[in-house]
Amino acid sequence: MSVYKFDCLIIGCGIAGLTAAIKVAEAGANVGIVTRANEPEESNTFWAQGGIIYTPEFDPLLEDDIAKASSYTHNKEASKLLAQRSGEILKEILLDKAQTNFVKKNEKLSFTKEAAHSKKRIIYKGDFTGKEIQISLLNYLNNRKRFPNVSLLTGHTAIDLITPTHHGVHLQQRYLKRKVVGAYILNQKTGEVIKAISKQTVLATGGIGSLYLHHSNSEGARGDGHAMAKRAGASLINMEFVQFHPTTFFDRSSHRRFLISEAMRGEGGILINSDGNEFMKSYHPDRELAPRDIVARAIAEEIIETRHECVYLDISGKNAKWIKSRFPTIYQHCLGYKLDITKEPIPVVPSAHYTCGGVRTDLNGKTDLEGLYAVGEVACTGLHGANRLASTSLLEGLTWGYIAAIDILENLEDEFFSEIEIKEWNLVHGEIDLALVQQDWLTLKQTMWNYVGLTRTSNRLARASAMFRELKDEIERFYKNVALHDSLIGLRNAVEVGHEVLQASQRNKESIGCFFRK
Repeated sequence: MSVYKFDCLIIGCGIAGLTAAIKVAEAGANVGIVTRANEPEESNTFWAQGGIIYTPEFDPLLEDDIAKASSYTHNKEASKLLAQRSGEILKEILLDKAQTNFVKKNEKLSFTKEAAHSKKRIIYKGDFTGKEIQISLLNYLNNRKRFPNVSLLTGHTAIDLITPTHHGVHLQQRYLKRKVVGAYILNQKTGEVIKAISKQTVLATGGIGSLYLHHSNSEGARGDGHAMAKRAGASLINMEFVQFHPTTFFDRSSHRRFLISEAMRGEGGILINSDGNEFMKSYHPDRELAPRDIVARAIAEEIIETRHECVYLDISGKNAKWIKSRFPTIYQHCLGYKLDITKEPIPVVPSAHYTCGGVRTDLNGKTDLEGLYAVGEVACTGLHGANRLASTSLLEGLTWGYIAAIDILENLEDEFFSEIEIKEWNLVHGEIDLALVQQDWLTLKQTMWNYVGLTRTSNRLARASAMFRELKDEIERFYKNVALHDSLIGLRNAVEVGHEVLQASQRNKESIGCFFRK
C-alpha cells in the first residue's frame, strides 16, 4: 500500500474544509485535502445561492434570531461564539485574503434580509454566493508559491478512519479516547487503497441531503463523514433534524432539484397555490418570511389540499431588469425550461436541504475521538438546535473551519503514528454490478423521502425500519465481497446514516423546529 503523511488531513472541499486548510497551511504545516469529486469546485458550498451573514461588529440580535428559528433549542454558547467571532473571521478570510467579490454599491457591501432575520445582515453575489466563495477560496489556496505545503487529492474517496490496533489490542486501551491517525483512501482511477496518516484529521464532508429522492445538495452529500465517524466510535446527535428547503424548482429530470433561493422571498416573492391564491397568510403572521420549516409544511399542505403537484413562487411584480440582475442563475435556469420568471410564476416543491445534526463536537470542533475534528454541516455544535436560521450554514463552516484550525495548530504532535502498527487494507477483487448499486440507491432515496421525510408518523417509521433491516444486511454482505467503488462506498455510508435518522426520529415524539411527527 502507498502511504501518504500529512500534519493535517482534511476530508472535504467546501467552505469549512478550505478555511481550515488555509489557516493550518499558513502556519507551515503539511496539509492534505481529499475530495471524492473530480473537480474540487463540486461541493454543497458551490450550490449555495442566498448569501452569508456578515456582522462587522458584535450583533446580539443575531443570537436572538438563531434562538427563535431553532424554537429555542439551540446551543447558546455556540450562537454567542458565532456572533462574536464570525465578523472578524469573514473579513480576514473572504474579504482580505480570498477577495470574494460580493455585491457592492458605491464601493460598500450591499446587505439583504432573509426569512426570520430581524434586519439586513446578509452579503451576497447575485444568486450564486456559494459558487463565488468556493472559487475564490480555491484560487487563493491553489497558489503554489503561497502554499507549496498543500496537496489536493481529487477523485479520491475516504473509506474509513484509521483507529489502529497494537498487537491485536485496540489502542483505545492505551488512550483515554480512541485515537484517529488518518484514513484509508480509495484512488478512484487506479483502484488502489492508500494509507493517509495524519497527526490531526478533519471531517468536512457536508450533509446528508442526497439520501432523499428530492434534494438541493450535491450528490456527494451522502453522509460519508457521519458514517466514518460513527464506525470509529464518535457520537452522532440531533440526526432527526433534517431541514427541507421550501422552494426548489419542480421538474422531473433528476433527484437533485435546483434551489430557488430564500432570498427571492426576502426580496418580495409571493407564494400562490394552483388556484392562484396567496396562502402563507393562513399559516404564519410573517407570511413568506416565516421560518423555512413552517413554509415547507405549508407548501406540502397546499399540494395535498389542491391535489396539484406543486405550488408557485411569483416575483413577476418586480422590475424585469432588476430580477435578471438580482437572480441571474435562477432566471437562466428557468429560461432553459421555457419559463420567464419576469412574467410568470415558478413551480416549486420542498426538498431535503440541510442537516442540523451531525457528529458531536465541542466549540473547537473536537469530536469524541482524539485526533479527529468535524466542521461545517457534518458537525453538530448544537448551533442550529432543531432548525437552522437562513444563511448561517456558510458562516458556520467558515467560522468553525477557522477555529478548529487554530486548535489543531496548538495540538500538532511531533511525530507520526507508526505505519507498521496500521493494518493493511484487505483488497477484494469480486466483480461489482453497478446496476444493483444504483437500484439500492433508488430504494434508499424513496424510503427516506416517503417514510422519513417532511412529515413522519409511527406507521411510516415502522415501514422504514423493516425496509432498512433488509437493506442494511444485503448491502453489508455485498460490500464485503466485491471490489471497492465510490458509489458502493457511498451507498454503505448512506444506509448507515439513514438508519441513524430513522432511529432518532423514532425516539423523538415531539414535533419541533424542522422535525414534524404527526
